[in-house]
Amino acid sequence: MDIKIQSVHFDADKKLIDFIHERIEKLNHFHDGIIQSDVILKLDKASVPDNKIAEIKIHISGSDMFAKKQCKSFEESIDTTIDALKKQLLKTKEKVKI
Repeated sequence: MDIKIQSVHFDADKKLIDFIHERIEKLNHFHDGIIQSDVILKLDKASVPDNKIAEIKIHISGSDMFAKKQCKSFEESIDTTIDALKKQLLKTKEKVKI
């Protein structure tokens, strides 16, 4: 799977990039047809404590899935976004079985 990470208005450190790769690779357990993942990390207004935004778009054969979450840290926003994508992947996989 190809994983593209883009950070807007800041440079993501290696620890955060490794964290993202690890979490996204786990999505292969839920669906084996994932082709590519696009991750966009953004900083919202600095005065708000929940200002870390993670957007993840997953390309699978036949369709795309998208989730966007905003939290206090990038790790938390990545985790909640991944959880939302897991639900979407499981729902898609169930539809294929029917």
